[in-house]
Amino acid sequence: MTRTGPHIDVDAIVIGGGFGGCNSLYKLRRLGLSVKLIEAGSGFGGVWHWNRYPGARVDTEMPSYQFNIPAVYKGWNWSERFPGDEELRRYFQHVDNVLNLSKDTIFNTIVSRVQYNTATARWNVQTESGLSATCKYLIAATGSSHKKHYPAFNGLDTFRGQLVHAADYPDSLDLKGKRVGVVGNGASGLQIVQDVAKEECELKVFIRTPCFAIPMKQRRISPEEAEMMKGYYDGIFERNYKSMSGFPHNTIFKSAHQATPEERKELFDELWERGGYSFLVSNYYDFLLDEGANSIFYDYWVQKVRTRMTNPEKMNLVAPLKQQMLVGTKRPSLEQDYYEMIDRSNVTLHDLKKSPILEFDTTGMVTSNGETTQHHDLDVIIFATGYDAVTGSLLDLSISDKNQVPLSEKWKNGVLTHLGMMVPDTPNLFIVYGPQAPTSLANGPPFIEMEVDWICQAIEKMQKEGIQSIEPTQAAAEAWRDEVHAVSQYTLYPKADSWYMGSNIPGKRREPLVYLGGMQRWWKSCTAGVESWQGFSTSS
Repeated sequence: MTRTGPHIDVDAIVIGGGFGGCNSLYKLRRLGLSVKLIEAGSGFGGVWHWNRYPGARVDTEMPSYQFNIPAVYKGWNWSERFPGDEELRRYFQHVDNVLNLSKDTIFNTIVSRVQYNTATARWNVQTESGLSATCKYLIAATGSSHKKHYPAFNGLDTFRGQLVHAADYPDSLDLKGKRVGVVGNGASGLQIVQDVAKEECELKVFIRTPCFAIPMKQRRISPEEAEMMKGYYDGIFERNYKSMSGFPHNTIFKSAHQATPEERKELFDELWERGGYSFLVSNYYDFLLDEGANSIFYDYWVQKVRTRMTNPEKMNLVAPLKQQMLVGTKRPSLEQDYYEMIDRSNVTLHDLKKSPILEFDTTGMVTSNGETTQHHDLDVIIFATGYDAVTGSLLDLSISDKNQVPLSEKWKNGVLTHLGMMVPDTPNLFIVYGPQAPTSLANGPPFIEMEVDWICQAIEKMQKEGIQSIEPTQAAAEAWRDEVHAVSQYTLYPKADSWYMGSNIPGKRREPLVYLGGMQRWWKSCTAGVESWQGFSTSS
């Protein structure tokens, strides 16, 4: 490898400085390994370093969304049930202050190429800045939501106004008196619209698929309450690890069809008032398995939403009486006053299914229903169009395996991993929060801790047994892929076009990118793998 800049040689390299990267650095150092973390941004936080758009906040309630590290949480109190992006950035600074992660981190550095050298049995890492590195263990903790997706609209480069992506929102953007367009209706689109609608601007929201949003029930948490809750942290964290999806919520092992309408309404009302993901996680289990049960959820939801709006046209677009979407098969969003905000007179909703975007020009965009066109004069266009999720950031690393086959080539006919953490012919390469694991359907921090714990257990076992490298067998990876696909077919997820299925990016292969069998079923397979190297080949 040609070196054009500084070089480092360590036991392990971690790529990415979000929850996965920080946890990996912390725990690998505790094994006695020399470790360096490479991060594209100027600080820790991953998606929370980059997300600075209006209203950005996490949709997992505290105290479940944090590191289970006593030294960290003893000196930190959350101020809200669902913290915003600024508080989360302060939290990651606190994590760094306590764990001193910065001393082993290289910021503002983008990894451009990763290759395995069979002669040295080490990974070679190249960066855009010229820094190179070699390591025995490579941890790719690039996350699910980093590679921004900009739709390839005709004429977009001719627009003379301001173009903004939600993931690259400027620190100060004055929208007062402006004509603003928001494209996209997922979590970031909802949060942006919810905040921007309150400003003195003319807001147009371009909606292809209406979001399914449920009440957040945000509230402040006093320092006294936050401190008191730490007495329950062990129980909460343990519940996270042992649950289906990393949430500590109560669960009901009962079908919606087994309950009377009166029983269903009583439960629905209780969970609706509780707020957060309780309405889904603590409800009847079969709404994601059975269309009949799903429609029961939808019928309740649509009535609750419509009572909060006055404009019938807007109502019929975002909450039509006849069900047009399956509840929960796309990422559900939490809202505070979204439906009241889009009902305001300064907000216009545009149905992209009836009249899609035809092109952009110097002063805005043109939509057409096939017969007539409409020009939308805009000063600012905000794209809340999401990410090339789960796989995009991994593929951007330009990883080549021990046979010099690029990962993009290996996955051209579909993603292939074992347990969502390792790939055949890539020795000692570990993926955190990647495809074919519970990943995006799980509460991130506790799930990531389980993955990092597994990686550390594997490395410790390798050291004790004198093993130089491990990699999954082709047969094990194919069997796991079959498991991922088979489990998916028992659910309603494949019926929706979502980023869970890779359907949000034109040309991207449509396949289940997330394991839908739950964390416990996945963890059982992980445990078998590390106990006896079941599904792995080892090299001494």
